[in-house]
Amino acid sequence: MNFRAVWAIYRVEMARTLRTLLQSVISPVISTSLYFVVFGAAIGSRISEINGISYGAFIVPGLIMLSLLTQSISNASFGIYFPKFIGTIFEILSAPVSYLEVVLAYVGAATTKSVAIGLIILATAALFVDLHIEHPFWMVAFLILTAVTFSLFGFIIGIWAANFEQLQLVPLLIVTPLTFLGGSFYSIDMLPGAWRTITLFNPVVYLVSGFRWAFFGHGDVSVTISLAMTLVFLAACIGVIAWIFRTGYRLRT
Repeated sequence: MNFRAVWAIYRVEMARTLRTLLQSVISPVISTSLYFVVFGAAIGSRISEINGISYGAFIVPGLIMLSLLTQSISNASFGIYFPKFIGTIFEILSAPVSYLEVVLAYVGAATTKSVAIGLIILATAALFVDLHIEHPFWMVAFLILTAVTFSLFGFIIGIWAANFEQLQLVPLLIVTPLTFLGGSFYSIDMLPGAWRTITLFNPVVYLVSGFRWAFFGHGDVSVTISLAMTLVFLAACIGVIAWIFRTGYRLRT
């Protein structure tokens, strides 16, 4: 393992975050504050508690997950797409660096930034509501596991995308709607039977439910199923990336 090469790429990616501090850090904090103001005023006055949890505290895991998914995908996809865009990807591929080291560097940087933003949002949420994390170990575990998984997914999108429009296509039109419809701001047990069954086909439901269980000891689905679904998606992303580097898909052209 060439740790110097991994560290060099990782350091460059982390430095890019410092250059875009307003977009990378300040923006999620402002968005979180606005969510609390809007949802607290519009919905919190009508829904006092869900499963014995105040509505303000109930939506915290969903807010963190919403930012975590979008930031993980955005950071990783742009990180690998930009070298493709300016042509330096060929220098990376021809350097004495293995594909595993390239993935570790880019995905590691994206995961670090996403987890940091998730913790910042958690700290921001604590200013609005009283939070007690029932399973802190599993909260951190779900946070890191989700960030790694969707950073890998973002890495795939960055390689697949042929332009900046495609780079934003999946996060905006697929991931964000699935997150909103995945129980981020409500319990799927509140839905009618048929809609609840349909919602269970949304993979984000299991991520949000598992993360919420870590906070409150209660989720919409079993935490074991949530963890299993996350690991399955992680394995799928690793498999796709292995295939990309083995075939050179959109890397050699």
